[in-house]
Amino acid sequence: MSLKAKRRLASELLKVGQNRVWMDPERAEDLQSAITKNDVRKMIHEGAIRELPVQGTSRGRVRAQRKRGAGRGSGSRKGGSRARAGSVDSWTLKIRALRKTLKELRERRTITPKVYRRLYGMCKGGAFDSIAALKQYIQAEGLARRRIR
Repeated sequence: MSLKAKRRLASELLKVGQNRVWMDPERAEDLQSAITKNDVRKMIHEGAIRELPVQGTSRGRVRAQRKRGAGRGSGSRKGGSRARAGSVDSWTLKIRALRKTLKELRERRTITPKVYRRLYGMCKGGAFDSIAALKQYIQAEGLARRRIR
């Protein structure tokens, strides 16, 4: 019985394609002597015949290009900006920036802790779209002790 036939039997038993069957080259004589399906089953159990892992297509090069910005043009986009960015992620970015700015203003003593608390609540409520809007509000309401940078 040829090795080709044994490979076919092994692929049947392992339930994989013939290309994914590995036969130990050091145990070639043992593999030659295996005749029946039961012999092949025994060789699998002993580890002389093994199933190779699935080989996927590497996405590394694609990821590197995407990082550079390639393939992200308007022609490749499916879905609106909100579907791609997500409203939760954009909110998280915005609120973190606003809170960081408020904290800095409080630490620099530009605003009082009482004003800080009030503005913090307003930020949470979605009163400000950006840091610029927050600073504009502080200026307009005269909440700053000194000039804001």
